[in-house]
Amino acid sequence: MSRAPGAAPRWRPAPGPVVCVGETMAALAPDPPGPLEDAEELRLSVAGAESNVAMYLADHGIPVSWLSALGDDPLGRRVRAAVAAPGVDVSHVRTDPGRPTGLLLKDPGPAGTRVHYHRRGSAASALGPEVLAAPPVRGAALLHLTGITPALSASCRALVTAALAAERPYAVSFDVNHRAALWPGATAPDVLRELADRADIVLVGLDEAQTLWGGHLTPGAVRDRIPKPRVLVVKDGAHAATAFTGEEAVTVPAPRVAVVEAVGAGDAFAAGFLAGLLRGRTTTAALRLGHLTAASALRVTGDHGPLPDPRETEALLDLSPAGWARRAGAAPPA
Repeated sequence: MSRAPGAAPRWRPAPGPVVCVGETMAALAPDPPGPLEDAEELRLSVAGAESNVAMYLADHGIPVSWLSALGDDPLGRRVRAAVAAPGVDVSHVRTDPGRPTGLLLKDPGPAGTRVHYHRRGSAASALGPEVLAAPPVRGAALLHLTGITPALSASCRALVTAALAAERPYAVSFDVNHRAALWPGATAPDVLRELADRADIVLVGLDEAQTLWGGHLTPGAVRDRIPKPRVLVVKDGAHAATAFTGEEAVTVPAPRVAVVEAVGAGDAFAAGFLAGLLRGRTTTAALRLGHLTAASALRVTGDHGPLPDPRETEALLDLSPAGWARRAGAAPPA
């Protein structure tokens, strides 16, 4: 059942600061983009799902902190500075003198970009529930987590489990963010579904939901698998995103974008959607803001691209359903 396009969701997080918790790594990518084995030069950037969300939230003017741990090394200092640059509070990020900062290598190819991780034993893999005692968490309206963190170590899984405790002073958003290479055996489907079902807001790609819980799932069937969150967003790649609130659903098609690289677009979407909710937007406008923020990531080779001019964004958010559908190249709503 679809609700009116401009209707406000039945539930939204309270206005206030956001805390994003998780690992961020230094990232090396061929410059210009091409197969890693043929590259003569590499570009150094940073990459982390949770810090990507934090950086885009800061771009949207949302007060946000990032909590993590970094090695006492040049890459750790580079990561800290890059995440702080858009205005993210990094003052409570721990420096670990005995563990390194994680590293990833991007390998672009005709079928997409493969990512090779070097993160075993990293500083962030030693994070645990003690992170939740940091001052930013005590004052947070929303805590943002992903399914990457519980796959890093037993202590990281304990951190996510503790953050999702039944009695908590903040709302929790959880992006499933399934990374198959991080999960031993067949543990991911049950663990990620259980964690997601304890969050207030959940974001999941339709493709990853089908990989985890069934090859022919529709967005509605994903909601059946994860019934408890107050808000569930199912992202269908370049096609659309559907938000379930209570018993109702809103679907917004994605605008057409000339894609340079898809890595980081899901994190950007999450930030835009959350910013919309925190700003009191309607469900439709929050989904549109998610799509527009994702487009910023799709147009660049790194994970963090510039947002469009605020006036352009407002004009797009105010479009009628038919006007948005024309921009997206989708069939107009009935």
